[in-house]
Amino acid sequence: MPQPPPAGRPGLDVDPAVVGRRVRALREERGISLSTLARLAGIGKATLSGLENGTRNPTLETLWAVTAQLGVPFTALLADPTPGPVVHGTAVTATLLEVFTDTDATYELYRMRVAPGVVQTSPAHQPGVTEHITVFAGVLRAGPADAPLTAEAGGHLRWVSDVPHTYAAVGDEEVAASLLLRYPRR
Repeated sequence: MPQPPPAGRPGLDVDPAVVGRRVRALREERGISLSTLARLAGIGKATLSGLENGTRNPTLETLWAVTAQLGVPFTALLADPTPGPVVHGTAVTATLLEVFTDTDATYELYRMRVAPGVVQTSPAHQPGVTEHITVFAGVLRAGPADAPLTAEAGGHLRWVSDVPHTYAAVGDEEVAASLLLRYPRR
């Protein structure tokens, strides 16, 4: 059973200052103001400011909302996207295993656990991002918030995740799965 994140650190097991510097650099490279990015990502300006200053360790949902608006893969927030960082959402705990690219896309591969008894709603990723989940244990309901899909152990789910989407373990058993995110190159 995955351990919950340390108190006060609900999002990412990487130094918040590192993540904050990357968010600020990516935002400034794109010429987007703090206020504009906060509005587009659907988060408070104070939350984004705290993230950029390294004083807040945001949730996984907040980080994905920010990366979607910046048009970058999640791992772009890591100064050195080596395997191992663990991210924590409301229901999902995911360990980054590998980041790889080809001419058309960047991929992030995660080992994922979904705790029973809670539903995680994640914001839309940038256009064209797809998620591919293979379930190894438990039963998972995940996919677009308005039309989630279900898979048992041995099953696979795939959807375009440029819409709000959810993850939930069905029943009392924790779900063990792999998650592959595909970010098309612009």
